[in-house]
Amino acid sequence: MSAEAGQGRVALRFDALTLMPQMFAPFMELGVARRAYESGQMQLHLWNPRDWAEGNYRRVDERPFGGGPGMVMLAQPLARCVEAAQAARAAAGFSAAAPVVLFAPAGEPLNHAAVQQWAGGEGALLVCGRYEGVDQRFIDTYVTHCISLGDFVLSGGEIAALALLDAVARLLPGVLHTAASHEADSFSPALDGLLDCPHYTHPPVWRGQSVPAVLLGGDHARIERWRRDAQLRLTARLRPDLIAAARAAQRLSPRDEQALAGSAPV
Repeated sequence: MSAEAGQGRVALRFDALTLMPQMFAPFMELGVARRAYESGQMQLHLWNPRDWAEGNYRRVDERPFGGGPGMVMLAQPLARCVEAAQAARAAAGFSAAAPVVLFAPAGEPLNHAAVQQWAGGEGALLVCGRYEGVDQRFIDTYVTHCISLGDFVLSGGEIAALALLDAVARLLPGVLHTAASHEADSFSPALDGLLDCPHYTHPPVWRGQSVPAVLLGGDHARIERWRRDAQLRLTARLRPDLIAAARAAQRLSPRDEQALAGSAPV
């Protein structure tokens, strides 16, 4: 069963489990992402595990068995919180069996292809860990997906959750003024997974630096070829792994290969 958005599209519902729900409010009220919420295409519900903790102090963490630095988030408050969010999803017409995502260094790196998959789904429960980590027994019991933003550590999963939410929101219809805005993004299939080209705007000359003449000439075919060549060369310099992936998928034309070799005609 699914919930319908105002424009007839199946709505995305994300439920974020966080000890710092106040971090999410600006994201829902500012910038282009707010359009996803105003249109009803995307919903975000916030759950604080502390509300499901026991005792007068509502503790959500404890010292790790075996010793060591830091604190570990308790399994029980998180489990109760997840189950409450799942029940609320079901009551609202969404699947209670939605993915449960934990943001952690051990996760799969987030990329454009994964964001597209999340944008085409029905949402998820986003578990924002804190402290030294989360009790492994909770992870083994509830978590279906683990996501990382890269090889570095944040103080909590909230920033990673916001990154996912923002990336998903901008792929939804109407959030950006034109669909071409995200279709021409770096890593997109329209660019064969390459980096986007450099961009220029007014004035034509700034501090002695001129805009490439081809962009001022009005020849759209030449402009598109210049952009493709610039994408190829920039990607080859900064992300050769993306060139290798595009080549392995047979997305590069002979003309592309000439550009990479530096022998393509202007």
